[in-house]
Amino acid sequence: MTQVAIGLYGLQQRFGGDFAAVVEAMRIADEAGVDQVSITDHVVMGENLAAYPYGQFPAPLDFPWYEPLTALAAIAAVTRRIRLSTGVVIGPLRPAVLLAKQLATLDVLSRGRVTVGLGVGWQKEEYDASGVPWEERYTRLDEQVRVCKLLWSQAPASFEGRTVKLERIHAWPRPVQPGGIPIWFGLAPTERNVQRIAELGDGWIPMEQRPEKLAGHIAKLRQAFAARGRDPGSLQVRVVPKLVCRDDGTPDLEATLAGVPDLVAAGATMIELHPAAFCRGPEDFTGFCERLAALKSASGS
Repeated sequence: MTQVAIGLYGLQQRFGGDFAAVVEAMRIADEAGVDQVSITDHVVMGENLAAYPYGQFPAPLDFPWYEPLTALAAIAAVTRRIRLSTGVVIGPLRPAVLLAKQLATLDVLSRGRVTVGLGVGWQKEEYDASGVPWEERYTRLDEQVRVCKLLWSQAPASFEGRTVKLERIHAWPRPVQPGGIPIWFGLAPTERNVQRIAELGDGWIPMEQRPEKLAGHIAKLRQAFAARGRDPGSLQVRVVPKLVCRDDGTPDLEATLAGVPDLVAAGATMIELHPAAFCRGPEDFTGFCERLAALKSASGS
C-alpha cells in the first residue's frame, strides 16, 4: 500500500515567509487525505557547507530551520488524522531522556500519530556548538533509541551504556501507540546501518532516488529483518522522487510523478513531495494536496 507525504522544507516561502500559515495549511493536507507530514532538522548551522555529502547544500546560512517537534505539536493541534514525522531529527543532539519525553508528549497530544525519523546529521560544527562529541554520534544514536524504547515501556527503568546511564528512572507520559512510536532511520545504507535499522528501526528514509539502486538496498534491509525473525514486509521506506524540470527550469509535477511507479516497484512504501518546489503560492496548495492524494488511487492503494 503506497502512502503519500508532504515535506515542509521551504514551504513558508510560498506563504510570504510565514511558517504559522504553513501550520494552518496542514488542515488542507489532512482533509485531502495526505498520509504524513515531515519536517527537517538543524539546531544550528556552521559555515562549512562544502562538507555536505550530497552535493551542493540547498539552503543559505540564514535559512530558518524550525524546531521539528515544536512545529509538529502545532500541526497536531489543527489536524485529526495525518501522521507527524521528521526527516530527520538529529537524535544525538538531544539528551535521550528529553527526546523520549518530547516524543511521548507529542504522541499523546496527537492521539497516537507520531512517526519519528532519526539520523546523525553531517556537520561537526553543529555537534561542537551543542556540546556533543562528534566521534560517538552513532553509539549515542543507538543508545538513545534503546533508552527511548525502555522509557516508553518500563518503570522504573535502568540503562548503562557508553553515552547514557540511568538508574531506576520513571518517565511519564508514555506514547499512546501500542509498542511505542515507530522509528525510521535516515542513514546511508552501509552494512552496519542496515543491521542497525533491522535491529532498532521500523523504516528507512533514504537519500537514494535511483530505483535500481534503491531496490538492492531495500532487498538487503528485508533480508536483515528476516534474519532477526521480523516480517520483511513490515519495513517502511519513504522516498522523495527525483525532481524533473521543464526546459525553462521550472519543476514539472507530472513528470516528477511519472517516476513514482518505478520507486514503488523498487520497494518504496511512501512517496514524499515538497510542495515548495511545485506551488507558486497558497492558491496552489489545495490542488497540490489533492493531486498527491490521488496518487494513492492510481497506485491501487
